[in-house]
Amino acid sequence: MDLTIGDFGWAWHRLKEGERVFRSGWNGKGMFLYLVNGNDFSTAFRYGYGEYAGEPRFEDSIAIKTAQNTISVGWKPTNLDMFANDWEVVE
Repeated sequence: MDLTIGDFGWAWHRLKEGERVFRSGWNGKGMFLYLVNGNDFSTAFRYGYGEYAGEPRFEDSIAIKTAQNTISVGWKPTNLDMFANDWEVVE
């Protein structure tokens, strides 16, 4: 069994371990996903970590590096992504 390629569940576990993943079936070159920790947003926006009254608590999010060399936060999988078996880890 090849442990370097998997389904979406496999890719999700890799993301949670801090790895970057991509689908070989994607058309764009250089595209990949990574998990952004909510605490990183808190730091970037100069908030605490949701412990003060009225302060927002940032949640973790999946970001995608696009073929246009931009980062988009809040990526959500399509049905095709969820049923695909061509997920890989970025080396």
